[in-house]
Amino acid sequence: MQFQPTRLSNHTTLPTDRDDWGTVRALLPFLWDYRGRVLAALVALVLSKLANVCIPFVLKALVDRLGPAGQTPLVVPLALLAAYGALRLAASTFNELRDGLFARVRHRAMRKISIQVLAHLHALSLRYHLERHTGALTVDIDRGTHSVSALINYLAFSILPTLVEIVLITLILLGRYDPWFAVVTFGSVVLYIAFTFVITNWRMPFRHRMNALESSASAQAVDSLVNYETVKFFGNEAHELKRYEDTLAHWENAAVKTQTSLGALNAGQSSIIAFGVTGVMILATHGIVAGRLSIGDLVLVNAFLIQLFVPLNFLGVVYSQFKHALADMEQMLRLLEQAPEIRDHPNAVTLPEGNTGLRFDDVHFAYNPDRPILHGVSFDLPTGRKIAVVGPSGSGKSTLVRLLFRFYEVSGGRVLINGLDIRDVTQQSLRAAIAIVPQDTVLFNDSLYYNILYGRPNASQQEVERAATLAHLHEFIVSLPQGYQTVVGERGLKLSGGEKQRVAIARAILKNPQILVFDEATSSLDSRSEQSILTALDEIARNRTTLVIAHRLSTVMDADQILVMEHGHIKERGNHRELLAGGGLYAHLWALQQKEREKLEQGDCPDSPP
Repeated sequence: MQFQPTRLSNHTTLPTDRDDWGTVRALLPFLWDYRGRVLAALVALVLSKLANVCIPFVLKALVDRLGPAGQTPLVVPLALLAAYGALRLAASTFNELRDGLFARVRHRAMRKISIQVLAHLHALSLRYHLERHTGALTVDIDRGTHSVSALINYLAFSILPTLVEIVLITLILLGRYDPWFAVVTFGSVVLYIAFTFVITNWRMPFRHRMNALESSASAQAVDSLVNYETVKFFGNEAHELKRYEDTLAHWENAAVKTQTSLGALNAGQSSIIAFGVTGVMILATHGIVAGRLSIGDLVLVNAFLIQLFVPLNFLGVVYSQFKHALADMEQMLRLLEQAPEIRDHPNAVTLPEGNTGLRFDDVHFAYNPDRPILHGVSFDLPTGRKIAVVGPSGSGKSTLVRLLFRFYEVSGGRVLINGLDIRDVTQQSLRAAIAIVPQDTVLFNDSLYYNILYGRPNASQQEVERAATLAHLHEFIVSLPQGYQTVVGERGLKLSGGEKQRVAIARAILKNPQILVFDEATSSLDSRSEQSILTALDEIARNRTTLVIAHRLSTVMDADQILVMEHGHIKERGNHRELLAGGGLYAHLWALQQKEREKLEQGDCPDSPP
């Protein structure tokens, strides 16, 4: 078997250069609601750093005042030791207070951006969701939401505090000691930061590629598991593993480069710190020998260096993680930048309740400009009437349903409900007025009760059971050990095709819509079940506007009007008898299906010849 090379999906392409500060600014609206807490946390942060800066002065005083044994008044060291402990306690307390104040800000920001991303995904068009890779998308969202918390922490509690501490220590060294102390210290810091920025930026493409390949591998794994049956049908387990392995091999190489380049970064940072500390200690020792500085000054300078380079060393890691978080957040921001294809007009109105007539007026449509699907389709569906649309596969039948739900905009013409162009009503009210029983019913991995209740979440248990009864599903459900609480499995895989379709019918019944749409609603049912379901559908469709998309012509014989579509055109229209008498495409399709039915019946008869 020949395998196709692994390619990254549209949602895992390598990021291009982006304004990092623009990304950071995108976080500000999520902090604004808790600006009081943010300010209080920053005050606690400054107080903590001031306490830290004061500690070396206490150490200097301790060393300078401690003389030979028995010659130093005991009260002086004890007071300084008490001050030392108080400052340590203050620094720690203000740090904890800062974290406590900011916890709500950080987690609220994660919560709000997660909700915003999910809401935006629901607002995007069907076209986008048909092209997306679920596995890659979930990884990007998960990394992106967690990067929000990371970015806030790095900015507020690592980068800013370290910069404040650098400025304070540099000013103190300039004011109390030879300028060379500040020059060496500040020079080391600048060199350290510059080296860190340069090397980290060099490393980022490795991280970008690693993230992209991780998303792609996740998408492939999820796709293969979601399509488990298809993989098994074709015996393509080895093919799926090969694709997954190829992607992971590329990911492994990118991950190794990421790790080894991190080692180079750490080694360079350690070298700069070592030279800086050594230089300052040489200056301090020289000052002591010359009599300009005391032993306490040496301790003070050393303590400053420790306080400076420990967070500075962490700053290198923070900058790397900060850039990584920006890279992780970038994919999510790109997702938020995806413009919804379908939007409500500013003056969109709510679709009035009550009797609902439907009209397609000279509708043209194409998924792609070079491949038109519908060509001037026009028909009227009066209130309480039933129209069926039949025709060969690819004739545009299901496209009518997608346009009715406004998953796509028509290329030309209009779709009207009660004389209102559906582009002039809100999408929410439009879809609330329509219920559909689709051909391929996808259920949530939850209970049967939840899946039926989804049609109208505020319905009572009695209403749910009544809908299940009308869909000829209630007896089946109560026969199960867990009844209505039976979990249907991922995408309803624990149910048969007919059982899933009954759930969809019950859900549509519960919604109690103005317009009913049946898209091959009985395609997964046997003949006996089909007849009982058709009876139920006829009952719930009575006095409702009903659009039926059908392949089996026997299921639409009672329709008030039947539209026969071919290649995006309505070729014939009329009732069942009129179309049969016309001897056209409908009559031809009817004859073919009758022959197929006869063959099946003969095949089921035990006395029939082989």
